[in-house]
Amino acid sequence: MTLRRLPILAAVLAALAGSTGEAAAQGFFERLFGLRPAQPSFPPQPVPQRGPFGAPPGPMPGVPGVEGEPGAPVGPIAPMPPAPPKPIVLKAPSEDSILGRELKLNGSGGSLRIERTGRADLKAQITLAGSKISDPTETCAVQLGDGQPVALSTAGRVEGLPRYEAQAPACPIQFDVVDGAVIVNAPAEACVFQEADCKVEPLGMWGPDPASLLPKAREIEEARGTADKAVRENYKALAHKVGPQSMRPVVAEQAAFSADRETLCRSYRREGAHGFCNARFTEGRAVVLAARLGILPAPETTAAQPERPRPRPPRQAAQPPLPPPQGPGGLMANPPGAFR
Repeated sequence: MTLRRLPILAAVLAALAGSTGEAAAQGFFERLFGLRPAQPSFPPQPVPQRGPFGAPPGPMPGVPGVEGEPGAPVGPIAPMPPAPPKPIVLKAPSEDSILGRELKLNGSGGSLRIERTGRADLKAQITLAGSKISDPTETCAVQLGDGQPVALSTAGRVEGLPRYEAQAPACPIQFDVVDGAVIVNAPAEACVFQEADCKVEPLGMWGPDPASLLPKAREIEEARGTADKAVRENYKALAHKVGPQSMRPVVAEQAAFSADRETLCRSYRREGAHGFCNARFTEGRAVVLAARLGILPAPETTAAQPERPRPRPPRQAAQPPLPPPQGPGGLMANPPGAFR
């Protein structure tokens, strides 16, 4: 029985050898007769170990931008912080812009004229307009100092703006100087003059008459645009400087700025046609923010110049003594020891 199956087994083996080739037949015989397969002639290559998430555990040389390569960043790349805002510095106002000019409350009421009486002394002629106490429908006017110039005392520069106070006990006016105008911020209550039956409220902007501002409307509009940008940038810089913990009062003050400007300037005569009050109030705010940032340049002061020494007259060369007068024949007219 076993002998009969040998030819069949040989035929099957031949067929397998023809279909799979020498390699398959060799492998079949090795498994059939329990022979050990031949070892490869080349050494086996190590299988690289994979890290978590399929990434190689170490640097991959030759791949640019991979950690471990020369010049490649180490660790995660942090996003670049935003650049700090750049503040804008406007020129600080000077008293020279108001000297010798007649300023009026809201461009129409009262009169304020400031003159310089010395190197640093200022005096002002002040006329306040108001309403009568007995009849508020009627107007009245009061001159501070009984018509005489009132001395102004300086409080220095308060956050970049020059501040002065009129030495008038009946109505001590305090104001800040802006370009071509002053902003009266005290007293908070109205001044009452019982003898003159007059009540005045000096708070507000004292500036030029609107007739002189209308030809400059375009120039004033450009100045306000520059001032608005300076306020925005300086506010951003100040908020960046103080940080989030001290930012609340800065935000509250900036939010009240627009409302304060509207309250102050809505009474200025013909403000919608020239925009003078809005421009000057905005410039003042930009200067205050720049002063808080510490970037406001020091104002130019006219220091007393030392007297130069007068040039000495040139020294004249010593002249030789005159020869003694001679008489006839070359003799001395008055020889020494001779009687006269």
